[in-house]
Amino acid sequence: MLGSYREVMWPRLVANKILRKSLGSNNFVADFPPNTDQKLIEASGLADERSKSILHNQHKTTLLNYKVFVSTWNVGGIVPDDGLDMEDLLETHKTPCDIYVLGFQEVVPLRASNVLGSDNNKVSTKWNSLIRDALNKRARPHRDEDLSESKGINGISQDFRCIISKQMVGILITVWVRGDLWPYIRYPSVSCVGCGIMGCLGNKGSVSVRFQLHETTFCFVCSHLASGGRDRDERQRNSDVNEILARSSFPRGSSLDLPKKILDHDRVVFLGDLNYRISLPEEKTRLLVESKKWNILLENDQLRMEIMNGQIFRGWQEGIVKFAPTYKYVPNSDLYYGCITYKKDEKKRAPAWCDRIIWYGNGLKQHEYTRGETKISDHRPVKAIFTTEITVTRRGKKIRNFFFSDRFEERIGDIDSKDYSWIST
Repeated sequence: MLGSYREVMWPRLVANKILRKSLGSNNFVADFPPNTDQKLIEASGLADERSKSILHNQHKTTLLNYKVFVSTWNVGGIVPDDGLDMEDLLETHKTPCDIYVLGFQEVVPLRASNVLGSDNNKVSTKWNSLIRDALNKRARPHRDEDLSESKGINGISQDFRCIISKQMVGILITVWVRGDLWPYIRYPSVSCVGCGIMGCLGNKGSVSVRFQLHETTFCFVCSHLASGGRDRDERQRNSDVNEILARSSFPRGSSLDLPKKILDHDRVVFLGDLNYRISLPEEKTRLLVESKKWNILLENDQLRMEIMNGQIFRGWQEGIVKFAPTYKYVPNSDLYYGCITYKKDEKKRAPAWCDRIIWYGNGLKQHEYTRGETKISDHRPVKAIFTTEITVTRRGKKIRNFFFSDRFEERIGDIDSKDYSWIST
């Protein structure tokens, strides 16, 4: 047992020592508006009628429903143009949501200089800029049944704010919330796990983010698992999942009551290029894809088979897949790779549903599970829309402490200690 432990740990220790690369950094990027303190003061006043009506009870718990958008996209190392239209992915006009979680893989090419060197934050800044412009293109109404929430508290802007953005090599996850929800976000944190070269580098692995909205904790895991279409390659992907769930860890907070592990959170979503393939001969797979026999293909989908056999992701759920395989396309076309002449010694890759979104436990209801059609990459993006219940506890006389003590003072302390980087707005 000790020998096996050393075999696993020594490569990681040596790699981190030689490369001086800390994959587990807790730093992340987020918005910090210059007039945040004034907005929090306005928010704490609770002058709207909805808030006044709930102050009669000292401790009243209510439930609110919010829409959550989640997407994953392997962009193949392509840097987006300034004019890239994100509407196909976000569909803000069709189904506006309250929270947006976007995961990307290969935002930079996975060559040695990117894997071993410092993260290229210019690329993540570019993606965040495109997302910001798309979400804030124009003001959009939200829930008709709750006008005070849709307008924001005391006129606070409904513009979307980035609460967490974190990149590890090619993996990027960025989380955005409506401006009027921003004051109720607490305890944002990140956890990075490298599963790539030597079992520790960030060319494969995950970036997990967590936060608390009112009294409900969320954890989103953006991952890029081991590739390969050979027989039994799925075992390495299973191993990556086990490593991610075991090694991801979050701070417990000053009162030690915050969830530490991924599955301890109230709402958990796992998204990414999971790389699971279809266990059929390539020729048969292509014929079934051409005839759109999704059910037959899904019966041989590795991820579904592994879940059914109890090998991995026990207790997790996935929505019904009704869309074509998302990999591997000839970029800027609708042709699957292999439908045209191969170059000499070029690997053949059959179509597969590599890009997936799954969730764990109760409290999330999926309403949409589909794919986008932006063609710049050899993958198509996948997206899902959920509704989720949020627990809200109102404390009458201590309402000011509820908004300021834990969140505002902690954030000021974090800024002073330089734990975070911030996007300027």
